[in-house]
Amino acid sequence: MQVAELDLDIGPDTLEPPPHAGPHGARGAPAPRVLALRPGPGGAPVGPGDVFVLVRHRGRPVGTLTATVPYGSDPAEVLAAAARDRLARPPAGRPSPGATRHRAARDRGSPGAAKAPEATGTSGASGTPGTSRTPGISRAPGTSGAPGTPGTPGGEARRAGPPRTSVVVATRERPGRLARALDSLLAQDHPDFEIVVVDNAPLTGATRELIERKYGERVRYVLEPVPGLAVAHNRGVAAADGAVLAFTDDDVVADPHWLTALTAPFAEDPRIGCVTGLILPARLTTPAQILLESHGGFAKGFAPRTYDPARPPADEPLFPFTAGRFGSGANMAFRARALRAAGGFDPATGTGTAARGGDDLYAFVRILADGHRLRYTPDALVWHHHRETERDLRNQAFGYGAGLTAYLTALVARRPGLLPALLARLPRGLAHARTMTAHREGARGVPGEHGTASHPWPRSLSRLERRGMLAGPLGYVRARRRVRGLPLPWEER
Repeated sequence: MQVAELDLDIGPDTLEPPPHAGPHGARGAPAPRVLALRPGPGGAPVGPGDVFVLVRHRGRPVGTLTATVPYGSDPAEVLAAAARDRLARPPAGRPSPGATRHRAARDRGSPGAAKAPEATGTSGASGTPGTSRTPGISRAPGTSGAPGTPGTPGGEARRAGPPRTSVVVATRERPGRLARALDSLLAQDHPDFEIVVVDNAPLTGATRELIERKYGERVRYVLEPVPGLAVAHNRGVAAADGAVLAFTDDDVVADPHWLTALTAPFAEDPRIGCVTGLILPARLTTPAQILLESHGGFAKGFAPRTYDPARPPADEPLFPFTAGRFGSGANMAFRARALRAAGGFDPATGTGTAARGGDDLYAFVRILADGHRLRYTPDALVWHHHRETERDLRNQAFGYGAGLTAYLTALVARRPGLLPALLARLPRGLAHARTMTAHREGARGVPGEHGTASHPWPRSLSRLERRGMLAGPLGYVRARRRVRGLPLPWEER
């Protein structure tokens, strides 16, 4: 399956169904004006066949769709028409975008399209595509197709430049992938940032050689001999000088606007302690990659959302322990003083330890438990290279389960005061975990819809996830023994 970006000018005429429009959308409405059609990072030009498309509105991500481009057709025309049809056809039970736009304009007493408010304590829309062959686009609920306006709840964003930022990339023996990621990071439009590469328990000098030979003073090299992603991230925290610390992986390609979008909320709201962003697949060429994206991938939707511990969201009964909803470690940033005050990342969690994962989830909940807000913004986009083989996917499924229970064990071990709240949510939490890891039959060949029970998930992977959940607490205990006495790098003398 091809991956592409389609940038459109989505005007009001596109979104308002004409009087003769039927139940399947505004077939008579004009297609949005195509500003650009680009292949995914490093991909070939879009041609005939199945396409997974990121739809942008004047550069800003607003949703995804899947469609088939017939032989002999213009891909841009086909995909723009697919976007028009889906944008004009809201999900069942929701008002049409045009009706929403006109009602909002009438309420303000002025003409024009409504801006989508930031969702605070409400669910965001899915960001992954539908399973059917009918093109479908996922986007923020109740919007006119334009992206949400970032800013403080209930008001316009305060204009302020993004703060000085350090981008930390932990890596181990993957210089080819690292180079691709670093090239995208050096192309960021952020006005003031540095890049810190942490070489974690290297077996060779390949990473150091790459940095010295190709990047020189543009990228800082730091060595961390103790294996583990969280340990490496903590070393990066110690080395970084930014007021904001951004983290991504060596297997991503960052959108040029990624860092600016990811760090802007820290200037807008002093209570923000963490910001996460959108992660989409850079490739969907193998069955394992498609299956992972079908299971939800890493996307958290296209509706901006702020999680505030002072106002727990009514639709999140497990808050704040459903940390997987907040974001993922390949696209996250923290206010430096808040992360350091929380003790950084738990070194007994993460890839490279017996815990197998959970380092990012632990940090999200710690930030919220300390009273800071967490914001998700889809404007901050990275493209992730999913694992390609069935073996990789099996390891990842086990790691998902292990990381989930490992991070919960870490929370109880390091913040015992959270135990009563965790126990109170345990029955619902177990039911939620059973649902999320359940075996599901479904269509193959195109990614499934995130956030539903319609996507396929083989029984073998379901079992691995649940086995991982059972192994997570013991894995954390083993990993913690290994790092016992390891000081926080920024507190070393």
